[in-house]
Amino acid sequence: MFKDPSLMHVSWNYPTNIQYGPGSIKNLPALCASLEINKALIVTDEGLKDFDFIKGIQNSLKNSGLFSDVKANPNGKNVDAGVKAYREGKYHGIVCIGGGSALDAGKAIALMVGQDRPLWDFEDVGDNHLRVNTELMAPLIAIPTTAGTGSEVGRASVIVDDETHVNQHSKKIIFHANMLPEHVILDPQLTAGLPPHITAATGIDAFVHAFEAYCAPGYHPMAEGIALKAMAMVKENLPQAFDDGQNMNARGNMLVASCMGATAFQKGLGGVHALAHPLGAIFDKHHGLLNAILLPFVVKANRSAIEQKLPELNAILDIANRDSKHHFDAFFTWLMAFRSRLGIPNTLADIGIQLDSEGADKVGELAILDAASGGNPITFDGAQYQTIFENAVSGKL
Repeated sequence: MFKDPSLMHVSWNYPTNIQYGPGSIKNLPALCASLEINKALIVTDEGLKDFDFIKGIQNSLKNSGLFSDVKANPNGKNVDAGVKAYREGKYHGIVCIGGGSALDAGKAIALMVGQDRPLWDFEDVGDNHLRVNTELMAPLIAIPTTAGTGSEVGRASVIVDDETHVNQHSKKIIFHANMLPEHVILDPQLTAGLPPHITAATGIDAFVHAFEAYCAPGYHPMAEGIALKAMAMVKENLPQAFDDGQNMNARGNMLVASCMGATAFQKGLGGVHALAHPLGAIFDKHHGLLNAILLPFVVKANRSAIEQKLPELNAILDIANRDSKHHFDAFFTWLMAFRSRLGIPNTLADIGIQLDSEGADKVGELAILDAASGGNPITFDGAQYQTIFENAVSGKL
């Protein structure tokens, strides 16, 4: 018999050192000491800075400072301000805690404190990562308070470039392998206060990571195996966490599923993210919610390329008979019901996103430039992304 995950305290070393279990936040001072972080800069977002557990973390780390100038979609100015705070405070390392925005910002700040080039010189293009001075990067510990982005086990940050005139307000991926945090704490108690609608949006974000990784072209059985298990865990646990935020078993399993989705998507992402990234930059909307709304529209557009992947997925999710001839229809019916069960809006218009034809065309152009588009099972052009976006605004499936 397996032990209840809500009672477990374990550590893993894949893909980095992970401390898992309710109350595992107590390990933070020792982890800081192991990295010789005697004076930590805590990076979080504006919405979390006054929470009791943030104050508790500050009290547990002597001489720590707090930086919370982080937007929901962090931008270059947020990173620059964090670097300035780090240097002026003469800190020894970074503890980033929060959702994907705080983790992405913290990872980018840890990278940039040791660089003499601008942030955008490290965009994930070509060999830009070779420009990084790794010796001067700050040691980093990541603590997620949402179960969605999996940024705590990622080697990149998604940052809004709101300064350039070309492709203004676009998201860029800043990458280096050493951006992977040295330690991660997965404490489900820190996610217990998430409201149901954020639980749902972040949870489906984790599902999208795994689903797009599973469907991305290429041969990577390890990533696909992790993705399949992650999707099964989301199906089983997200409704429970949505209904009862104090369910530590469901909360803990969702944190793990989120890590797994992010670990799997080294195989690739796809059209959902290729659209969500520019839309998040333009409209400053929640990334997970955008993914949750966009998912069925991209699934429909990808049908011809992903249909052969669905028998195995449907079997893992137990949503269709393995011998069924209608795997796509069975999966799509389940997906729509799952989203409805979690209160996800049906259209982008429902969250206030509307664009004229010129604006929609711009979204299409930005989508094909996004790094995630390279992992989509079908190589969509700008017009096809524009159509998917327009369908997601109107609800046409």
